[in-house]
Amino acid sequence: MTGKLYVLSGPSGVGKGTLREKALTDKQNLVYSISCTTRQPREGETDGIEYRFITHEKFQEWIEQDLFLEYAHVHSDFYGTLKEDVIKELNNGKNVLLEIDVQGALKVREKIPEAILIFVAPPSVEVLEKRLRDRHTESENSLKLRLSNAVKELELKNKYDYVVINDNLEIASKELKNLIE
Repeated sequence: MTGKLYVLSGPSGVGKGTLREKALTDKQNLVYSISCTTRQPREGETDGIEYRFITHEKFQEWIEQDLFLEYAHVHSDFYGTLKEDVIKELNNGKNVLLEIDVQGALKVREKIPEAILIFVAPPSVEVLEKRLRDRHTESENSLKLRLSNAVKELELKNKYDYVVINDNLEIASKELKNLIE
């Protein structure tokens, strides 16, 4: 493999997607790998852009066929990255960015130890809760589950190569951009 693999992860609602979009708009040699998920699309999401939205049955088939570099069961749905997508780009000399959950990031580290793991953290759990509530995309039960998972995920940030605190979008996006450059 000649390209570098970057893995961006952190708790739900921390702003990974916004940060990625802001920091990496002009990266010519960086390919964003679109994950698969069994969750339903949120308003404004398009299949093949934010995620590949697939059924639980299709996801299980792909697990059995060993098509995933990593996959995880998160917030009652499955999320995964197709091996072929990543390996093809790396072998073509492209750098690849995965935006995945913490479970998946640690699985990637096992399979591709040279991957560069970047954890995006909120300034506090209270700020994270406010961001999740302000999204208006979660039921109260889903929000509580995401916050509970976030506390556990924050405990794993020391397993990453870098931690970016997303307190100020401008500063955090510059920090992410510098890490990838």
